[in-house]
This record gives sequence, structure tokens and C-alpha cells, in this order.
Amino acid sequence: MKYIIQYLVAFIILIISTFAAWYEGSAIRFNSYEWRYSATFSKIFNGEVTSRADISQLDHFIYAAKFSPAFPILMVISLSYILMAGSYLWLRRNTKSLIVSHLVWSVLYLLLGVLTSNSPTVGGTYFTIVLVTIGILNFALSLRSFLKVRKGSEEIRNNGMLSS
Repeated sequence: MKYIIQYLVAFIILIISTFAAWYEGSAIRFNSYEWRYSATFSKIFNGEVTSRADISQLDHFIYAAKFSPAFPILMVISLSYILMAGSYLWLRRNTKSLIVSHLVWSVLYLLLGVLTSNSPTVGGTYFTIVLVTIGILNFALSLRSFLKVRKGSEEIRNNGMLSS
């Protein structure tokens, strides 16, 4: 039951922050200077962006992340929490898989942090900090689980020797 409440809270935060980020990012439609730099998905889907109608809804999130990063960061944190809690619930009985899962998440978030690290915007800087922090936390969780397993196996070995 406690996990259901945690998931619901994280999911509600994800939904609210997604709508808020989408709304804040809609300002890209009125800032034609930024179309060149922030309309990434529009360029992929439509080619050249020449009017507001060419802008993809996904570009709202990029613009919001660059210039109004609070809600996009909440999106990332809540989605990360949902994914990490899901990984834990799914793999909690298989500690080795849980360790690998945390390592994979760690590498993924650290790589995303590196990709956003050279952004000239305030939002890019904040995203780098958040992504690297989540990556470090996942690495710490992986290390903690590894040390717990190692300590447990040493205790089993030591107790087995004492019993002999």
C-alpha cells in the first residue's frame, strides 16, 4: 500500500509538471530567434522552421528546460523516482540484478549530464546538476547494495568456518 501512495504522488507530480512545462515552453512560438536553437524536434519532423505552425509540441519542453527549468526538472525527478522505485520493486529479491540496474541508471544519467553540460543556458546548467546528482545517487545505491551483499557473504563464510 505504501508503494501505491508513493507512485500516485510521483505520478501526479509528473502530470502537473508536464502540463506546466508544456505551457511555459509554449513561449517558443513567440520567440522566433530561439527557433534556430530550441526547435530541435521541429527540424527533425518538418525541416526548416519558418512559422509558428512548424513548431512541434515537443519543442515546448526543450524551450522550458532551457529558460524555465523548474517544471522540467520536476518532471525528470518524478519520472526518475517512478523508474527507480519500479526497478527496486521488480528486482528487490535479486540483489545482483538490482546492483546492475542501479549501475545502468547511473551511467545513463551521468551520460545525459555530460550531454547537457555545455549548455549556455541556466536551465542547461541546472539540468546538468540534477542529472549528475541522480547518477551519483544511483551509483551510491549500487555500491551500498554491493557492500551489503559482500558483507553478508563474508559473514556466511566466517560463520561456516566457525561451525566446522
